[in-house]
Formats: sequence, structure tokens, C-alpha cells
Amino acid sequence: MPASARLQGAGGRRTRAPIMQSYAAPARPIVAAMTAAAAAEPDRAVAFQGAPGANSHVAALEAFPDGLPLPCFAFDDAIDAVREGRADCAVIPIENSLHGRVADIHFLLPESGLVITGEHFLPIRHALIGIGPRDGVREAMSHPQALGQCRHWLKAHGIRQVPYPDTAGAAAHVAELAEPSVAALAPPGAAAIYGLDLLAVDIADADHNTTRFVVLARGGKPAAGEGPWMTTLIFEVKNVPAALYKAMGGFATNGVNMTKLESYQRGGSFAATEFYADIEGKPGDAAVDRALDELGFHSKWVRVLGTYRRARERG
Repeated sequence: MPASARLQGAGGRRTRAPIMQSYAAPARPIVAAMTAAAAAEPDRAVAFQGAPGANSHVAALEAFPDGLPLPCFAFDDAIDAVREGRADCAVIPIENSLHGRVADIHFLLPESGLVITGEHFLPIRHALIGIGPRDGVREAMSHPQALGQCRHWLKAHGIRQVPYPDTAGAAAHVAELAEPSVAALAPPGAAAIYGLDLLAVDIADADHNTTRFVVLARGGKPAAGEGPWMTTLIFEVKNVPAALYKAMGGFATNGVNMTKLESYQRGGSFAATEFYADIEGKPGDAAVDRALDELGFHSKWVRVLGTYRRARERG
């Protein structure tokens, strides 16, 4: 039976099952050990979404080499771990250079009470892992983002895509299935974690494949010391002609560089459009303060989600 059919048949109401049971069997003892270590030292715990070996796990280790990564099945679980004090912070992917938005941070963050305190960029190189051989692989399981980032490679090799909640979780499920025709598309380190073979490495449809992560914490420290700084904010402009154009004018006239502007709609409404933006600089800078004042004049509301050191130059 194809892996896709098995997944659909086992779908059920996953949210009713205990979180640990949501992971494939080979991942559970690893998740349990990592959870216990994080529980013993929550001030060092760094929550991430996915199974051990996921790209978010790799990013957490890179961003916090002395931290204790805490696997969480969903983004909401990672945020709750920080809110409840089971983790000091969370490392969440929000955008990929090939496939766009990952996490809806503008929906997740405002209601959480958390703030953005940092960012981290991770180059993405996937591997095809399984029990092989590669020529016999007919299906590749992975997170839809990873499948989208490698769709041309998979099509060229006649491998069908099978969506799964996360990359390393797919590797654990492949280890559980133990079928040569089913492999996972995951970070190469996941192969050793789950006792699988590397069937193909360095898979990507573009060399620039990179994911941006943000660090979420219960409270941010005032931006002080050396920058450069980034500030993330959300806002809703007034429902009048040219409102967005006028709101953006303050950034142009004050020389504040806006590196990202994205619209989204909340609550299924087609009338009220909100915006997510990243700008260079921080509140307290004269130019940024003037730009935010003008933005506020032309908006119903403005909310700063966090100010943090820029991890890499834009452009």
C-alpha cells in the first residue's frame, strides 16, 4: 500500500492523541530523553517544531550551542512551551528563499505574549534517506516545504511526493515502515539518528535555498549596544484611499529601509487587510521613531513584535 494511503487511513483525530504518540515509534525514546533533559534545566531549553534531526533542530543547535533542544510536535506546542516556562525560547522558521512563508508568525505571535528577540539563517540541503537502494524509491515523504523545494529533483527521478508534518518525523516514519520503496527527504543528520542510509545528498532546486528563523521569548531586553538592528511589526491601515501609500511614505522620507512587507487577512474577512513588516533600525532611533509616528497616523493600530540584532545583511 502506498505511504500516502497509509497516512490517510491513520489520520483520525491526531489532536486527541497524547503528543508523544504523535511521533513515529523510532522518534519517541529520543524525544522523551530530550524532553527530560530540558525539563531538568528549562532555562537552557530551546523549543523547536518537529522531530529530532529536523532543520529546526539544526537551527536551534546553531543559534544556541549550549542550549537543550526541546522537540515539539507543532508550532503552537513550541510557543506554549515558552509561555509556560518549559523553555527559555523557541526557534521558529518563518520564511524560505525558495518556497516563501513557513510559519504564520503574524497569527501565532500577537496572541502568544512572546516577542522576537533574534533571527538565524540556515542554508538548506536535503538528503534522500531510507533503506534503499535509491533506484527502488518510488515515494518521498517530507514536510510540504521541503517537497516544494526539491520538486524538480523528485520529478526527474520519478519519485512521488508524500506530505508529512515535518522532515525528520518523516525519517522516523520511514524507519518504522522499513520499506525500500519509501524514503524521506530530510536533513542528512536524520539518517544516523534513525538508523537509515543516505541515498542521495545535497538535494535542492536552487543553491540559495535558505530558511530564516526567528527566536521567540517571553520578554525582550532593550536594544542596546552594537547593531545593526531589525524591528518586526504588524499594522492595519485605515480604510481610506491611498492609505498604505501614505503610511509607507514616512519610511521613505526618513531613510528607513523596509526589507519585507506582506499583507494578510484575519478572521476570513476580505475587508480588513493587515500587514507584516521588517525594517532596519530600532525604536529610539530618530528616523525610525518619525517613520513609526507617521505609520501610526495613517493606521488603525501598530504593534511592534520585537527588535533584535540583524543576523545578515539584506539585499
